[in-house]
Amino acid sequence: MCQDCGCLEVGAVTLEGVPLGSDHHSHAPLQEHDHGHGPELRRLSLFHGQGQLQEISIKQRILSRNDHLAQHNRELLQKAQVFATNWISAPGSGKTRLIERMLEDNRLGQEIFVIEGDQETSRDRDRIRAKGGQAVQINTGSACHLDAHMVHEALHQLPLKPKSFLVIENVGNMVCPTAFDLGEAFKVAVISCTEGEDKPLKYPDLITNAKVLLINKIDLLPHLDFDLEACGSFAKRINPAITVFAVSAKTGEGMEAFYAWVLSAKGAETSETKAVIQER
Repeated sequence: MCQDCGCLEVGAVTLEGVPLGSDHHSHAPLQEHDHGHGPELRRLSLFHGQGQLQEISIKQRILSRNDHLAQHNRELLQKAQVFATNWISAPGSGKTRLIERMLEDNRLGQEIFVIEGDQETSRDRDRIRAKGGQAVQINTGSACHLDAHMVHEALHQLPLKPKSFLVIENVGNMVCPTAFDLGEAFKVAVISCTEGEDKPLKYPDLITNAKVLLINKIDLLPHLDFDLEACGSFAKRINPAITVFAVSAKTGEGMEAFYAWVLSAKGAETSETKAVIQER
């Protein structure tokens, strides 16, 4: 994590224009519960003269707090039978267009809900709604990632339905969002052919923590000097277990295979959740 980019010093985070932490906190779409939100530790203001140990300690406390809330989100989603994924990429890789494509194709057979994360504007939320999807917007201000608390607030603004899909589109950034669990079933990494085939090597944390990689914009391959096979190979070198799909949000190429994989992953996740519940 970085201490100067704003990822731990949040200014004004808003959800649909309402500042987070105000009295807007409504639990109507999901069951009321006591989740014990306490003061959020966000500022790294003790670095000066305190040394590396102080920095590490504060970071650990921030991530520990986030992980606690993320687990709460995960349990909430599992109880509601909602399958959630966290999409991470650099700006301009085509995350929003891929989600639009999913709504257009309607191959998953279940309703898709979307949480959009951006520093400013509601443009991506509006794009999703224009395609018939239900979406809420989180504006993070100076923060360069979503965290579990932000997502928790957004969950209560969506009319989530059993056996539906939730796509969390994170702020465009390949570094900081990787460190924050949001309560998702897994992370989806997205890169585009315009970014260079060595992106997996340059950003290994994202590849390590993702379950699937979408290499988008393959419709542009005839016009680019991009080695698709090498890109997939680099990703597998970092994370041998990652599943790689070459896709085009524009033409739909490769998306059918991705849909089939998502449905399979959802089925496996549901079976594992049922087994844990039965053990308890």
